[in-house]
Amino acid sequence: MLGHIVRAHPVIRAALWTGGTLLSFMLMAVAGRELSKELGIFEILTMRSLIGLIVIGALLGRSDLRRVATGRPVLHAMRNVSHLVGQYGWFYGIAFIPLAEVFAIEFTSPVWTALLASLFLGERLTKPRITAIACGFAGVLLILRPGFAVVHIAVIAVLIGSLGYAVSHVLTKKLSVTEKPLTILFYMSVIQFPLGLVPASFNWVTPTAAMWPWLLAVGLTSLTAHYCITRAFLLADATVVVPLDFLRLPLGALAGYLLYGESVESIVYVGAAVILFGNLFNLYSERARKPAT
Repeated sequence: MLGHIVRAHPVIRAALWTGGTLLSFMLMAVAGRELSKELGIFEILTMRSLIGLIVIGALLGRSDLRRVATGRPVLHAMRNVSHLVGQYGWFYGIAFIPLAEVFAIEFTSPVWTALLASLFLGERLTKPRITAIACGFAGVLLILRPGFAVVHIAVIAVLIGSLGYAVSHVLTKKLSVTEKPLTILFYMSVIQFPLGLVPASFNWVTPTAAMWPWLLAVGLTSLTAHYCITRAFLLADATVVVPLDFLRLPLGALAGYLLYGESVESIVYVGAAVILFGNLFNLYSERARKPAT
């Protein structure tokens, strides 16, 4: 029965692929926190791209590079510049503020994504999707409780990063119409490696043996996260897939508490519950709207 449901409903399959993205980002966050104690953000991003290139090169083997040929280089470049902005803001936040706060602030991204997707992808903002976005934004407001006196620079960085991610999400959806997931991953590493290497070279620190497991974790989870999210985008609209990422918040709060002793106030759980309600309502509505095939 479960196997039939998973095969029959693209939205459910998209949710499962998004789950793989969530797990990948959790490990990446922990690895990024550990590496930021010794390495600069651009160096972390450069090593991530290098590891990605090695893995993708191994997957390609000796086969013809036509497997990753593209007729949309400009769109790939735009996606990766915006994604690099998102990644830098995210890793900067991971280094300086609690994990739960990073994820909470970052979740302004689906609001921007929904608006950009409606403008450039022609996706409809249905009532369930608007409800999910509204619940997500309300939950974030509960968690952040705007009005605090001092705003950390990392908060600004994550906010800018969330906009970069939103642009990247929309362009990923646009690319996924014609490009294979491996192609998108290949150009992510090829383009972002030199973009990160240039600024990283001004403050380069040779990684120690203890850093390499974390570097490998960042590099590998970057690939698995983007492979999973690309597969999810093939199955459902951006305004369905991206709000599911709200579940990263309670997972991040739990990881921060268990690994770093970061306190989690009760209002965080209230906000997370509001976000989860919106996601579940949206998923139920999408399943009802799309008949089994």
